[in-house]
Amino acid sequence: MADALAVSPRRATGPGSGSAARAHRLFISPTVLAVLVLGAYPLAFMIAAAATESSLGRPFASFTGTRNFETVLADGDVVASLARTVGYALAVSVASTVLGVVVALALVNATRAGSLVRTLLLLPMIMPPVVVGTLWKLIFNPGGGLIDAILRGFGAEPASFAPLSSSLWALPAIGLADVWQWTPLVALLVYAALLTQDASVREAAALDGAHGFAFFRHITWPTIAGTVGAVLLIRLVIALKVFDLVFVMTSGGPGQSTTTTSYLIHQIALKEFDVGRASAVTLLFAVIVTAVTVPIVLLTRKAAHE
Repeated sequence: MADALAVSPRRATGPGSGSAARAHRLFISPTVLAVLVLGAYPLAFMIAAAATESSLGRPFASFTGTRNFETVLADGDVVASLARTVGYALAVSVASTVLGVVVALALVNATRAGSLVRTLLLLPMIMPPVVVGTLWKLIFNPGGGLIDAILRGFGAEPASFAPLSSSLWALPAIGLADVWQWTPLVALLVYAALLTQDASVREAAALDGAHGFAFFRHITWPTIAGTVGAVLLIRLVIALKVFDLVFVMTSGGPGQSTTTTSYLIHQIALKEFDVGRASAVTLLFAVIVTAVTVPIVLLTRKAAHE
């Protein structure tokens, strides 16, 4: 009797578990297929193109081995664009994250006009990057742009401020437009995380005398640390692949001062028609992006489990 009772549960759960497994495979299969089509095939194509002499009209014309990689690694413009892109992405990502957290904290503490501010925050995000680039190009226009008009109102000479024509200030100007567009995303996501905090915990901490930075460090930060890490990762990935703002605002100039890796790949592939070299730069860039983002992923996981 005991043996029968011991076996019967397995018999009862066997068919159900088999059905669950089949249903699981049924729902997972489209996802696996999508990953293979949208991920594996382009990756295989790029690897094949990077190892061959390839153009838009004649892909995989002849096998070249590692020659394309040797060429791009010896190209100073490629190496400079990689360093420029990583530095730019880290700077604008940190700036957007810090400003977004500050705005989110202000929204939580706001008692009036909070919904209006949240609505206005959506405007930069819903604008296409091309429109954002055009808007900020007009703002920086030395011949009657907004900043030029303000400076002339204070007595400055006309056209005295032209950051997009300066090899020193052009990239920071693009970064300012980038931060303006994506800081609201950080603010809204962190604001949503702050809303999950128990109000009684906040009240108890305030009664115990926790205020200012101490309150943020010990009460607020543990609540939002995982979200901030995830948002920083998203923001970093967006910044690393910046193309639209560069294309609209400076076209990579002056000189090569704002040529990011994405824009350089566009130039090599669609202007020089060298798909093999463009694929080699893309693969090299993918390795660098992985090296930059993996530490943030690990820190985010650690913060989420603390």
